[in-house]
Amino acid sequence: MDAGPAEETRLLEQIANGDRASFDALYSQMHGLLFTVAMGVLNNREAAQDVVQDVFVLVWDRAAAFDGAKGKASTWLVALTRNKSIDRLRSVNRRARLNSEFEEEGKTDTRFDDRDSLQDAIAAERAAIIRAAIAKLNADQQAAIQLAFFDDMPYPSVAKKLALPVGTVKARIRRGMKKLQDLLSVELVALGAPSMGI
Repeated sequence: MDAGPAEETRLLEQIANGDRASFDALYSQMHGLLFTVAMGVLNNREAAQDVVQDVFVLVWDRAAAFDGAKGKASTWLVALTRNKSIDRLRSVNRRARLNSEFEEEGKTDTRFDDRDSLQDAIAAERAAIIRAAIAKLNADQQAAIQLAFFDDMPYPSVAKKLALPVGTVKARIRRGMKKLQDLLSVELVALGAPSMGI
């Protein structure tokens, strides 16, 4: 069963108290999404797996730092994953640039000097892929996901806005997110990434 925001927050609170079972549950529920995020940035299966492992080490060490009043646990985890992925990408590109500069003095590749420019480029490419995938969902799933994730509304508010029971909203979001994960995997393969197998 997929966890909602309240359950994810509860799991993080238990992890902060050293509860390994809660850590395992959060890992099972979030690994696929975080792997997809890392793959979207890195386009390298091994590097993405390493980043996700690093993120879960951070979760174990820093779960107490999560503040549920500031946002959803899934948003926090996705942000950690995105930032770790970008850091890794910058590190790889920095090494490549230094090698190039050593071989060809006077020529510098500054494409990745500016963190904001790199983040903007990555965000724009990822946003285009996500928008295209969302457009392939049915209208009910699109509406529920838009309100819950892009408008940051809690499930009860989404249910009220759509005049539906909360359980129906959760089911639509769960099915929509599963389909999105499948669609995004296909999109990443089309961009040259290996099959994600998640």
